[in-house]
Amino acid sequence: MFIPLFNQYDWIKELESIYRTTAEDVRRALARRQRTLADFKALIAPAAAPFLEQMAWLSQQATQKRFGKTIQLFAPLYLSNECQNICTYCGFSLDNQIPRKTLTATELIQELFAVKAMGYQHVLLVTGEAQQWVGMPYFRQMLPLVRQHFQHIALEVQPLDETDYAELRSLGVNTVLVYQETYHRGDYRKHHPKGKKANFDYRLACPDRIGRAGMHKIGVGALLGLDDWRADSFFTAMHLQYLEKTYWQSKFSVSFPRLRPHAGGLQPKSVMTDRELVQLICAWRLFNNEVELSISTRESPRFRDNIIKLGITSISAGSKTNPGGYAVAPQSLEQFEIDDTRDPAVIAQVIRDAGYEPVWKDWDHALQL
Repeated sequence: MFIPLFNQYDWIKELESIYRTTAEDVRRALARRQRTLADFKALIAPAAAPFLEQMAWLSQQATQKRFGKTIQLFAPLYLSNECQNICTYCGFSLDNQIPRKTLTATELIQELFAVKAMGYQHVLLVTGEAQQWVGMPYFRQMLPLVRQHFQHIALEVQPLDETDYAELRSLGVNTVLVYQETYHRGDYRKHHPKGKKANFDYRLACPDRIGRAGMHKIGVGALLGLDDWRADSFFTAMHLQYLEKTYWQSKFSVSFPRLRPHAGGLQPKSVMTDRELVQLICAWRLFNNEVELSISTRESPRFRDNIIKLGITSISAGSKTNPGGYAVAPQSLEQFEIDDTRDPAVIAQVIRDAGYEPVWKDWDHALQL
């Protein structure tokens, strides 16, 4: 379990250590071929800012060596905006008075056809956290429908028990994404005052449960802006390192969501510039050559076009963050406002123009051992 290891670390001490980093610490980290957590800490520190050009070049080389010149495309498909949690930063929060919707089987099929028509061969299913509406009975009904149309199914829903993840795997789920939001216990409690999500430790242990269930891929990350993004990124890296050693049969991905405008209007506690996000992405690649790094349509077209060559391996396109957004109910409430609204075909051409190949699927069932 990750929790005992996590409890050995102090947030304030790690944050202070990051800000004490010197230019010499950064040079030593860049000179190494195999980098440690301490090196990652140096590479995300303010002291590393003057070294960004070198970091970007090294990140590009490391990414091409491991992944080639390919960028995987993905799109989220929202099944429901029902939620039983209060989260201060989310448009789906229980205390937001918004119209709620959960897709029926017929509506889901319409959405699946719309997503597939854009070229996708795998799909990321997303819901609010509401066991009553979108718990295991709902997944048992809907996943066989999805499996008829897509080779790869990813899921981003409420944390579940280990037996549930084992069943989801048998139903065709290949990837589960679960984000801790913030690793700061105090701020986590402040931003999650009500609902099952208020249980910090249950959420923190979720990737362990996914790993024990034998899931093919596990996605982790923090919501950048809830607390100091550098400290949250350090704890995410520590979490990933533990997971890779413990569940070595699984693949892993890391995402970089920054706070976006939504119904509720929470302002970020820690504002992250575009340049700092580039620094973080490059630091991740230099720390871990194997992990998949993903960027969403939260970011601007200009930023996304320029990040393609610097370490990212997957990118969303044509995303709708509301249930039914592709074909059924395009005017329903979005979870957050997207910035890059370009069609997937346009993004695919941008990728080609950068000298990379767009990839529309992750893997096939036939490749599963």
